[in-house]
Amino acid sequence: MSTPIVSVDDAHVRFGTARAVDGASLEVHAGEVLALVGESGSGKTTLIRAIQGLQPLSQGSIRFGDSADSGSGRRRARRDVQMIFQDPTGALNPRQTIYEIVAEGLRIRRDRGDEAAKVADALSRAGLRPPERFSPLYPHEVSGGQRQRVVIAGAMVMEPMLLLADEPVASLDASIRGEILALMRSLVDEHGLSIIAVTHDLGLAWNIADRIAVMYLGRIVEIGDAEEVLAAPKHPYTRALLSVVPEIEGMEQQILHGETPDPRRIPPGCRFHPRCPLVASGEAERLGILARCTGDDPVLVNGVACHAPRSM
Repeated sequence: MSTPIVSVDDAHVRFGTARAVDGASLEVHAGEVLALVGESGSGKTTLIRAIQGLQPLSQGSIRFGDSADSGSGRRRARRDVQMIFQDPTGALNPRQTIYEIVAEGLRIRRDRGDEAAKVADALSRAGLRPPERFSPLYPHEVSGGQRQRVVIAGAMVMEPMLLLADEPVASLDASIRGEILALMRSLVDEHGLSIIAVTHDLGLAWNIADRIAVMYLGRIVEIGDAEEVLAAPKHPYTRALLSVVPEIEGMEQQILHGETPDPRRIPPGCRFHPRCPLVASGEAERLGILARCTGDDPVLVNGVACHAPRSM
């Protein structure tokens, strides 16, 4: 297999005693979409901010391609990484035209190429055609979906290899979400872009992801090909998340009780055990794994971090 676009190895991010990211590892290859899935507070956004360089690691490493894991190597590599956020309105300067917004990255980087041509190409790739119609407009003069396309154009004008998308359709109307997801998928299929898409909604992963990484309380608890994870989830947390996705049929709905624990007080043993349906139902005790669930922190083996038999 080719060298990954980005490799995250045992990444930790701490805020005082809070372990926001607590030993997460993953890889992303060229031309794939990895959906990073989990509830609010699982550490998804903190992890991609660390990949972007907006948040320093407390421990672990992030390597881009075959570049050295050094300050200069990371700075060079991160020029190929762009990020888009869930609120397009907040991400756009209302006093700038769409042309100025998209061109801003080129000007900061002091790109000496044909700025107008690059901006027009980025707007076209983002579905804002003809670009000359949208270039002189201000953000308030276009729709919410079009504003998100402007954000995507501002990222694509930099010709990135990796796009980090933090809940990219969460603030959009349901009628527009499919269009934006289809656009993101086309950027991968037609231009070889790679995407890490952060979401709490496995329905989004169902639509665009090649692989899925499920994150809980700072750590990846399951990772694998999207079809395999969606058809046969191995971790109880993944099964609970999937049970409420409308696209998934024939799965008994599972209600998770309580909130994600405070990252300042991560439970001993499996971090999911206080909410795990296997523990609550007595199944873990019947299987003879309860002591391990409450006392041993499982590691990721064959794509899942769980003490339960893999065949379940």
